[in-house]
Amino acid sequence: MVSRETILLASNSASRKAMLSAAQIAFEAIPADVDERALEAEMADGEPAEIAQALAAAKAAAVSAENPERLVLGSDSLVEVEGQRFDKPASREEAAEHLRFFSGKVMTLHSAAALARDGRIVWIGGDFARLMVRDLSEEFIAAYLDAEWPAVSYCVGVFRIEGPGVHLFERIMGDQFTVLGMPLLRVLAALREEGALVS
Repeated sequence: MVSRETILLASNSASRKAMLSAAQIAFEAIPADVDERALEAEMADGEPAEIAQALAAAKAAAVSAENPERLVLGSDSLVEVEGQRFDKPASREEAAEHLRFFSGKVMTLHSAAALARDGRIVWIGGDFARLMVRDLSEEFIAAYLDAEWPAVSYCVGVFRIEGPGVHLFERIMGDQFTVLGMPLLRVLAALREEGALVS
């Protein structure tokens, strides 16, 4: 309906695919082959928003380099709690540790996106949301992971806000798309600027 070209999404994220589909954006998904942990290690002293944008740009550039002339969208999210960054949990035990740490604290979720064409970044942007995590009991954490593991192993912050993850929070301050993992309104504006969407 609104697309002038089919973009490439450098991700296999179900929530990002769902956002683009709901917005009737024509796209194909090609997950990027990027060593995210190595890039994060290189930028260990960087600000979370900068790291999220660098990861989004790296994904977009990697897929763009293999697909000349196509417009590629990369995206990434990063969670910060009390100055500590958190990656996707590597195990159920680590997921439980993350949830115990998050309990009763404010989680800042940084979501970033980048567009690339011919291996060159043509746009980059981001947004953040603050999520107040309620006090989580051990009984809740166990029941939650019984229901949501391993699905949330792919989710930074150990939650899917569109599913049972909503039970983790007592308040959310920020754009719903940012919480879902991509600053969609900014992405749509950038796609229109690039001529990929009818404006």
